[in-house]
Amino acid sequence: MLENLEQLVRENSQELVINNAQVPNEQNENVIQAASGSIVDVLKEKVGSGGIGDLISSFTQGGNGGGLEQIIASFTDKLGGLGISAETAKSIGASLIPMVMSKFFNKTADPNDSSFDLQDILAKLGGADGKFDFNDVKDLLGGGGKDSTEGGGLLDKLKGLF
Repeated sequence: MLENLEQLVRENSQELVINNAQVPNEQNENVIQAASGSIVDVLKEKVGSGGIGDLISSFTQGGNGGGLEQIIASFTDKLGGLGISAETAKSIGASLIPMVMSKFFNKTADPNDSSFDLQDILAKLGGADGKFDFNDVKDLLGGGGKDSTEGGGLLDKLKGLF
């Protein structure tokens, strides 16, 4: 999963990072690793605390709230540590992170795309501790869950983003 996430970041960072004059070429790889690391860190925290729904709702409700802002802030802080200006870091984070996360959730929800296996993601992020399990993911992706009053799952809600 981590390799696939880093590859997803790499595929979407050409203009924002590689071709960006404000990012020194010797920092390109560090920026890509900072983005994927920030995503993994926040996903781990959200899965462990049972707050992954906040992050998912950032996309299904069209906002930048919940964990998305947390990922962007983490990423921006890491870029600051690499000597990249705060303005450049915020600009890259505000564009790159939502784009990568949207594609990540789309790939995770797509039964025809095996690049991100849900069971593997949960195992690597600590979901086996009983706070968040595979059934929770199925409810988020497929729709509703037992306490839901709304129809449709993440797949249905993501359709409006593309």
